[in-house]
Amino acid sequence: MTSPEAPKSPAALDQINKVIIEQLQQDGRTSYAAIGKVVGLSEAAVRARVQRLLDTGVLQIIGVTNPMELGFARQAMVGVKVSGPLEPVAAALEALEAVDYVVITAGSFDILVEVVCESDHHLLELVSSSIRTVPGVVGTEIFMYLELRKQTYSWGVR
Repeated sequence: MTSPEAPKSPAALDQINKVIIEQLQQDGRTSYAAIGKVVGLSEAAVRARVQRLLDTGVLQIIGVTNPMELGFARQAMVGVKVSGPLEPVAAALEALEAVDYVVITAGSFDILVEVVCESDHHLLELVSSSIRTVPGVVGTEIFMYLELRKQTYSWGVR
């Protein structure tokens, strides 16, 4: 019998790394030289710190888009009810191309899955032919997004 993994403890960040992260959360295009001026380090030192944060998975620098503005007509959250172990179902859902977010939850649904689809037909096909056919899935409920009003990634650091 295997024991469940212990929750990961938060990464230990010094004050300089926290400020670097906050600067990048405000604008991911901020130059290392500009960040260096704020934290009192050289551009090379900031670059090295950012690379360590990337390598350890603490930080990810990406361009976040609004899928609706890029021609994807439907974005939705799918609540998934599961019978049996959650992890294999979550892993199968993670592998689906249209899925951009998977979280195991407590409450009415065992897993929440965010999807980005080209059309309502694509959403129907994804839920009917892919999500509902995953072994262990016993029910789904679709919450279609009508308008994206706020999406931020600037919650700071502790």
